[in-house]
Amino acid sequence: MLQTVMGAPGKPTKKEIKKQTPAKTSFTSPFASKWSPLPQEDMHFILKTLKDKLISMGLEKKEVKGFRIWRKKKGKKPDVAPEPVPQESDSSKNGWTDVAARQQLAIGINEVTKALERNELRLLLVCKSVKPKHMTNHLIALSATRGVPACQVPRLSQSVSEPLGLKSVLALGFRRCSSSDSGMFTDTVDAIKPRVPSLDMAWLQGAKPEEPVAMEEEEGGERRGQKRKLESEYEEVSESPSSCTLQPLQVKRIIANPAKKKKGKPKK
Repeated sequence: MLQTVMGAPGKPTKKEIKKQTPAKTSFTSPFASKWSPLPQEDMHFILKTLKDKLISMGLEKKEVKGFRIWRKKKGKKPDVAPEPVPQESDSSKNGWTDVAARQQLAIGINEVTKALERNELRLLLVCKSVKPKHMTNHLIALSATRGVPACQVPRLSQSVSEPLGLKSVLALGFRRCSSSDSGMFTDTVDAIKPRVPSLDMAWLQGAKPEEPVAMEEEEGGERRGQKRKLESEYEEVSESPSSCTLQPLQVKRIIANPAKKKKGKPKK
């Protein structure tokens, strides 16, 4: 009788049941990736070349803000009729001054990342004042694997955002063009490329040698000699000390915000 009244033993009540917070567990990267330092002379040259090019082209984003009409409250009649407010409904004034030139640029971290994944860039410049730093660390590996010259440029956002009419420019990429004649930024890219330092990625210095495949012996011993040659080359490469230093792996847990309230389904 006691069990039927008090409930089944060991069964938790509703108050004791707690929702488990979802978490994603992963390992940190064992490779330390850093941007190569840019000399000060090259930094001034890159910023001056970019600013002069954008000013000469007149590429800018213009936004014309219109006036908003507030709704009148019900039951209240104004004593004096308000004067009509002029509205600017011309949508042609909004947007970029040169759409074709804008399509040859990738502005912002998200747009640059997508363009790198699709192998559409030929040059990448990243602002050094980006915080936190891990927001642009993934661009190092993407640029190195795609063979795209990339570097961090101090004061990039301050110098480029004003001519473009934007608040900030954390990353700026130049897209590949089908022909050199149609590329509006070809001369700028050709002038900046020699000043960009190469990315030092230890895990990309040499490709991992393939393991020798077992081959059947044939007449004359040609296949057998080839197998011994492959084995000796593989032993020489494996014995050489590797210049790539690995970091210790650490478990990284990404926990969602537990204080975030989920919207319930609307009641019909």
